[in-house]
Amino acid sequence: MQAADRAFILGLPKAELHLHIEGSLEPEMMFALARRNQVTLPYDSVEAIRAAYQFTDLQSFLDLYYAGAAVLQTEQDFYDLTRAYIDRAIADNVLHAEIFFDPQTHTARGIAITTVFAGIARALREARDQQGFSSRMILCFLRHLSEDDAMSTLESALPLREDYADLWNGVGLDSSELGNPPEKFAHVFTIAQAMGLHIVAHAGEEGPPAYIWGALDELGAERIDHGVRAEEDPALMERLIKEQIPLTVCPLSNLKLCVVKDLRQHNLKRMLDAGVCVTINADDPSYFGGYVNDNFIACAEAMPLTRSDLLQLAANSFRASFVDDSQRDAWLQTLRDYAQQHGVNAGF
Repeated sequence: MQAADRAFILGLPKAELHLHIEGSLEPEMMFALARRNQVTLPYDSVEAIRAAYQFTDLQSFLDLYYAGAAVLQTEQDFYDLTRAYIDRAIADNVLHAEIFFDPQTHTARGIAITTVFAGIARALREARDQQGFSSRMILCFLRHLSEDDAMSTLESALPLREDYADLWNGVGLDSSELGNPPEKFAHVFTIAQAMGLHIVAHAGEEGPPAYIWGALDELGAERIDHGVRAEEDPALMERLIKEQIPLTVCPLSNLKLCVVKDLRQHNLKRMLDAGVCVTINADDPSYFGGYVNDNFIACAEAMPLTRSDLLQLAANSFRASFVDDSQRDAWLQTLRDYAQQHGVNAGF
């Protein structure tokens, strides 16, 4: 890639809509927090942890992901984790991030949900007030657990809604996809939707296109996280295009988890050309080899993507964000100005 094209990506204004905050836990911080909290890790060095980052599928990643999360115990831990991600996001010219967090991963270890909320929110509010960094929090349910467990989590979070109304505005569904269809959680998502919370769901990563249909029709999902297998179903593709239902695609994650064998085979560019509202995101960047700009650069090199493609992907990220129209329009204008500065037709 030419230096000018790399610089174009680095400066590109964008939003990130698929980021698991626990998945931004770098090995160095994992070790530091383990020492601080006197947690014994099954690895004796940072290098040993990185060597374990060779995944064969989603489940092999999740096993390490949940083990690493054990070092997160205090409000300060969650603050430090979130602050570190924010610094990387700002460096990548991310103007807005909608951050997933998994309370059940922590409450199952005896960590209060109030601790999780407080640490993440403190970092996000600090970045908003001091640096103008915009963000939202999306509480995710773990799909390998029961719907009753998800309902208990939602109920425990509800008393916090007023205190975090400026940040928490959605719920999602993540973790082991195969064997855990969206319909399993239809009731809890119906309740969340009735409360006015936005709905997103992981679907069509390892699971079939039927899981995307289920997320849309049974859960009321407004965005699909991943969704790369939608291409296997022409009727589903037609619906995604017609209704402009966003897909928050995570290319390096797909590569690392063997969803694709080579980024040159990835369908992101085909879906973009077909008119699907696809976006590029990092997913779990510390585990999958890159933050959002790393994903943009890798895709631009492998597919390849033109500057017009990159602008459209950034525009899609703003359009798919859960903010008010005036803020969305302001970001899109910033993007148009960026395109004009670089002599590129924005096309949106």
